Amino acid sequence: MKNTSGNRQLAIQTALAALLLAVFSVGLDAHGVSGKDAVFLQGLQGRAIGPLMYLGAKHMVTGYDHLLFLVGVIFFLYKLKDVVQYVSLFTIGHSVTLLAGVLGGVRANPYLIDAIIGFSVVYKAFENMDGFRRYFGFQPDTRLAVLIFGLFHGFGLATKLQDFALATNGLVANIVSFNVGVEIGQALALTAILIGLTYWRTCHGFLRHAFATNALVMACGFLLVGYQLSGYFLSAS
Repeated sequence: MKNTSGNRQLAIQTALAALLLAVFSVGLDAHGVSGKDAVFLQGLQGRAIGPLMYLGAKHMVTGYDHLLFLVGVIFFLYKLKDVVQYVSLFTIGHSVTLLAGVLGGVRANPYLIDAIIGFSVVYKAFENMDGFRRYFGFQPDTRLAVLIFGLFHGFGLATKLQDFALATNGLVANIVSFNVGVEIGQALALTAILIGLTYWRTCHGFLRHAFATNALVMACGFLLVGYQLSGYFLSAS
């Protein structure tokens, strides 16, 4: 029985390591809009509800920075109602700034926004490691933090679309469709993540390995921050 549990733990840790390796082996900015998708957006005229929903879902599913943050958010959430509550706050946040960014013309430096998104990964992993209570003696409001970081994640999504001179004809319908696609992609990714976490929690030693896992996630967040800040300073020079 002990050997079976150990094998399950090893399989889960191997899968996690493979996921993180895949994240960084494809390039830290790989979730941007490029290739055929970029050509499609540049030539877009009128409404394209289905394709924009697909692009939104694709962006979220391949958006490792968004997914790492969501992993941190739901890591210690055991009740479905809590998962729904926190994910809803994140959804409200990124929907507001995605729509405001593209439709309202609100712009921000993409490197700085993505650096803050990377920091959100660091923040949530640090919180999961009980870092605030341990080192600072207090616990910030997690709900507020998720909502605020959701706003920045939405700006991150918006900057990917602001790179293109999108036609005004059908723009509202297209951006709303893109946002709906993002929600679909988020639901699919979260379902897979939640299934994996739920299975892992049944394994002996989950809590013992949780600290190391969040430390690894935090390290990935620091890499994202460093990469984006490097891009910012290089672009400014």
